[in-house]
Parts: sequence; structure tokens; C-alpha cells
Amino acid sequence: MDKSAVQNALASVPTGLWIGGRAVDAENGATFAVHDPATGEAITHVADASPADALSALDAAVAAQADWAATPARKRSEVLRSVFEAIIDHADEIALLMSLEMGKALAESKSEVIYGAEFFRWFSEEAVRVSGRYQHAPAGNGRILVHKQPVGPCLAITPWNFPLAMGTRKIGPALAAGCTMIVKPASETPLTMLLLAKLCTDAGLPPGVLSVVTTKHSNEVTEPLLNDPRLRKLTFTGSTEVGRKLVEKTAKGLLRTSMELGGNAPFLVFDDADLDKAVEGAMLAKLRNGGEACTAANRLHVQNGVREEFTRKLVEKMTSLALGPGTDPKTDLGPLINADQLQIVSDLVDDAVAAGAQVRLGGKAPGGPGWFYPATVLTDVPAKARILREEVFGPVAPITGFDTEEEAIAIANDTEFGLVAYLYTESLDRALRVAEALETGMVGVNRGVISDAAAPFGGVKASGFGREGGFEGIEEYLETKYIALTP
Repeated sequence: MDKSAVQNALASVPTGLWIGGRAVDAENGATFAVHDPATGEAITHVADASPADALSALDAAVAAQADWAATPARKRSEVLRSVFEAIIDHADEIALLMSLEMGKALAESKSEVIYGAEFFRWFSEEAVRVSGRYQHAPAGNGRILVHKQPVGPCLAITPWNFPLAMGTRKIGPALAAGCTMIVKPASETPLTMLLLAKLCTDAGLPPGVLSVVTTKHSNEVTEPLLNDPRLRKLTFTGSTEVGRKLVEKTAKGLLRTSMELGGNAPFLVFDDADLDKAVEGAMLAKLRNGGEACTAANRLHVQNGVREEFTRKLVEKMTSLALGPGTDPKTDLGPLINADQLQIVSDLVDDAVAAGAQVRLGGKAPGGPGWFYPATVLTDVPAKARILREEVFGPVAPITGFDTEEEAIAIANDTEFGLVAYLYTESLDRALRVAEALETGMVGVNRGVISDAAAPFGGVKASGFGREGGFEGIEEYLETKYIALTP
């Protein structure tokens, strides 16, 4: 790790709250530590907001809302495009910062920068394409005008696992639609979002349009925002448990809400699949972001005729992965985010083994400094094991078998979640048939990574509602107004 590069990256990050286009101290001067998951040591401190600070951010958003909404779409588009270019220009710096505060391998951080930046480019293009309609009323008594306008001030609550992209795919469409936004990033990974806010301001975003409020006391700080009638939208990415509580809180003010919640993604491999491609896809779907992703393949269901061959090939691939600090370019698999997550992963593996699962690779944390867990493969995992029901959020691949297509679909759908599913087959008929039968918002067919700024991201059932990205993404930040016109 280049220590001077790390120091330079940290020096570029504002450590105060970002309100009104500048860094400010928390009202009470409080701060909290940000830790390196590879060592457990504090790398810096950032401002710890109070409820009063959150309301100051809302004041700024409300003050800027009318002017930003009235800003010509072409001008908003140009600002977003400038932010996209700024992110690309600072790609190495942002990637290093993400690896430092979140732990992911540097190569993955660099990929996230490209992916995250794309939401600003995509929505810079969508900003000028917001449209309504004009038509004659069928009764012949006038005209129907349908007009789209911004929802208003928004609050985004983002998770720690994708410190840049979880923010940009909310900020991009909100700003494109003409909304102002407050972002409350996860306390584990606030640095990337603070740097992004600075880059936005430097790129020409007016003060108050985007604020970042960092805090260790999320409920206390967001409560007054959710109860303030000036806030008109909440967008959240995180666990289903927290999402349910937030939806309850927003009901009083009838806020517009978007919820991107937990997943339990099945990865189906049929006996006609190209197994080498399926293994490569499983490596991506399971180990992207170290498995700490809501889209991660949580359970691998392989048709029994090819199950052992698939397992052997997957173990061979996973055996070669280098475990280490995310900031080390040689690392393939970085640490988990914190000690709590390490314990959760360890407990799920231990529970599966106690229930009868066989460990084919890994299965035990190495100990020592940092929160590391090795790539792990479990076979013969019984249906009662918790690991098949709960999100693992770690580099653990539990494998089970199935005999028929109908059985595979039933197993895949046997969960309260419905974010994404993956399937591998060489049959187009089967691909379409199974994809349509799966109860998920997204399906990857012979693909282990499906995220794309140009595609609608989101789930069904307990995985939430609303879509981010694609043509659909900007609609989450627009209200539809009907104007009845008599010429």
C-alpha cells in the first residue's frame, strides 16, 4: 500500500458535514471514527451530526429547491455531466478511499467508480427527456395535459457496501428531475460520499442542492426529517427489517418512498449449462464485493447430474483467491466490514455445519487483526440451515442439488425475498420459461453481474419497491400533474 497515496486521498476528503455547499462542523462539535476493516484501526474522524444539523440540511434543501427545479433541464444535464467527468478524473483517489474505509479489493473499487459514475452520465441524458402528453379529451369537452414536475426535497439513506454507487444511483435521478437531496451515508463508510459532495460542488452544483449528513445516531438524526412536512421523498437501500420500520415512519407524512431491501438470490445451474461459464458466473455473483451485496448469489442450486463437477470446478477457482487488505493491489478478497458482520458469517457457517453441511473449502476465520473470512464452499446443505434463508453477506457459497426444472423454480421462489435470481442453461426456451416463473425483480441469464445504469434495478416481495436506473429511475423523483384545459 502506497502510504503517500492514502494520505493524499484522506487529505482531499472534507470531514465536516456538507451543508450549503461547504464543510461545517456538527452543532455540538462531535465526531466519530472511521475504521479500516483490514486492521480495525481508526483512519480519521468525521462530524457526528445532531438532529439540529439534519434540519439545517433540510433548510438548505428547501431554500435551493425552487431555483433548482426552475433551472433549465439542459443546464442540470450539463452539471451532472460535469460531475461524471470529475468522478472519472478522480477515479484512482476514490477507489483507494473506498478500499480503505470499506475493505473491498482495489480492483473492485475501481469497477465501482466506473459503475457509480455512469449514473451521472445516464441521468444527465435523461434530464432533458422528461416528458408529459397533450391530447383531446375523449368526450370532446377540452384538452388533457399531463405534466411532470419534481417531487421536492428528498432524503437518501445509503448502506456501506457500495459507498459510491448506492449514492450516485439515487442522487443522479433526483438532481436530473430537479429535486434537492440530503444523503445520510452509513457511518462505516462516510468518506466516499463526502468527497463526492465536494466534487459535485466543484463541478457547479449550486449550494444546498446536495447535502451530506454523517452520524453514528441514524434514527435520532433522521427522525425529525421524516416528521417534517417539507421533506417529500425517502429513498433507502438496506435491510428489509430497517426498511419496514422506515415505511411505517413515513406513513404519517405520506412520503413518496423507494425501498431497495434485502435479497436471498438463488443461482440455478441446469445440466445443459456450460459449466465453465457457470462457474465464472458464480464467482462473480457470489464473490463480487466479497459477497457483501444484496445481489450476491446467496444459495447455489445445481442440477444433480452436474452438481459434483460444478462444485469441484468452483472449489478450484476459489482456492486461488488471495485474502488481504483491500488497498493491496494483489488482494482478491478483502475483509468484511466489521466484527459484527464477521460474527454473523461465522455463525451461519457453523449452523450449517452443525446441521450436516460439508465444508469443501474455508469455513473458519483466520484470526489476527482485521475482520477477514476466507472463500468458503459448503455442500450437502440441509434445507433447515439458516444460511439458505438468511443473507450471508460474505464469501460463502452453500450448494444444494435439484432434479427437475419444476423443483428448481419452487426452491428458488421459496423465500420472502425477491430481488434477483441467476440461471445458467444453453436452452433459450428454458431460459425464458424459468426467468418468467422466478419471483424476482431481476434475472440474470448466463450472467453473474447484472447491474447497469441503463436498466431498472429493484425487487419484489420483501426486497422492496421502486426502481433505480434505466428510464424508470427518474420517475421515482417526479410527480404527475393533470391539467384539464378548455381552449
